[in-house]
This record gives sequence, C-alpha cells and structure tokens, in this order.
Amino acid sequence: MSIDPEITPYSHDAGSTGVLFCHGFTGSPASMRPWARHFAERGYTVRVPLLPGHGTFHYDMRNTTWQRWYAVERDAVRELQRTCDRIFVFGLSMGGTLTLRLAQEFGDALSGIVLVNASVHTEDPRAPYAKWLQYVLPSIPAIGNDIKKPGRDERAYDRVPVKSVLQLQQLWSVVRSDIDRVTQPTLMFMSSEDHVVEPSNAAWLAEHIPAQDKSSIVLQNSYHVATLDYDADLIFGKSLEFVQRLGG
Repeated sequence: MSIDPEITPYSHDAGSTGVLFCHGFTGSPASMRPWARHFAERGYTVRVPLLPGHGTFHYDMRNTTWQRWYAVERDAVRELQRTCDRIFVFGLSMGGTLTLRLAQEFGDALSGIVLVNASVHTEDPRAPYAKWLQYVLPSIPAIGNDIKKPGRDERAYDRVPVKSVLQLQQLWSVVRSDIDRVTQPTLMFMSSEDHVVEPSNAAWLAEHIPAQDKSSIVLQNSYHVATLDYDADLIFGKSLEFVQRLGG
C-alpha cells in the first residue's frame, strides 16, 4: 500500500532559527505542510512531526495517550535545540494545546508561540460522559476537513475513538491548570466561523495567558483548518512577521 506523502513528517534544515509545527487531533502533517514550506523557503529550519496513532486508521489512536503525543513534540524541540539559537512553536487546534504545554515546560527556551484555533475545552454535552460512553460507543463521527475553501484536504480521520477523546480532555486539564506558565510572546489566530472549536476557547486563552507580548487576529474567511483555507496567506505572513520581530 502506498503512503500519502502529505501525511508523512516533514523537515527542513537551514538557518539558526527553528520552527516546530504541531498538527491537530485526528489530523496529520498535511494541515501544516504548506505553512512549514513557507518558512523553509525563507531559510528557516522546520519540523512537522506525525503524532502517534495518526495518519493511519482511526482505531490506531485507541492505543495512544496524550503523553505519547506530547513526547513527540518535546523530542522535536530538543532536537532543534541542538542546532538552533531560537525556537518557535506553531500549533493548530490540539496542536495548539500541545504548543501551550511545550511553552509551560520549556519557558524561555522558546522565543514565541503561534496558536491557530487552539482548544482547551469543549462545550459538547457528551463530553462529561465520555468515560462511560467508551465502553458502549467505541468511536464517534469526526469533524474533519472543516475548510471553507473547496478542494482542500487535511487527511484527517472520519471517526474519533471515544477513548482518545478522554486523552484529549486530560491534556486540556493539564494545560489549563498551568496556563500561568505561558509567558512567551504569543500570537493567536481564531476563525470567526469554526465548527470544531468553540469561540469560548480563544476567549479563555486571551484572558488567562499571562504573556505581556500577546496579540490576536480574527480570520474572517476560514473555518477550523485555517492553515489550508482562504486565510492561510494571512497566517503565513503575520506569523513570519512575528518571528522576524522577535529576532528570528
């Protein structure tokens, strides 16, 4: 069986500033690859890992934990530290959650973070019952490819194991409890219409992230996977300006 190259990890070695790109829950590097290429073409060292249990079949997620997802991103930061003077982390959706956790652990070792429709909670009324539902409902339909622009594909799963939803909830809880440790310069993007992550997530982050250098940009013409949507160029351009302003 051939492997879709868009799903595989992507890396590029170049300058002394490194950028780590974190894809989202049930997603793949396909959602981050154009953004990463934008930076690679401008002389940056980039990494786009594939999270464990992703990029294959949805039932493979059942045997992974949020700690394993996070370990892959942590290892990528440590790898960049060996060759780069400055490191930035960019994340989409749950990739933004993992980005926040990296910020909490690595502190000043990260020069800045960029979040696109990051999640820290859900308003789904089923969420509190997930620990029981997992025994009678192994998986639920996913909301993949929430993209306004036709013809775009993030290569996400069409179903989500309920067991994996519990792992995501645990990650959210850890990140929320340590949010006061996110002090790096922070740039946040949020879509005005998002069918996956509720606006209350961006509002909570804007209120609780204590970073002094913090700004938000509303994306008016994109759904959840904004990195592949009509506002992708805006994200790419503003995040590049952000990195350059901070010396990268």
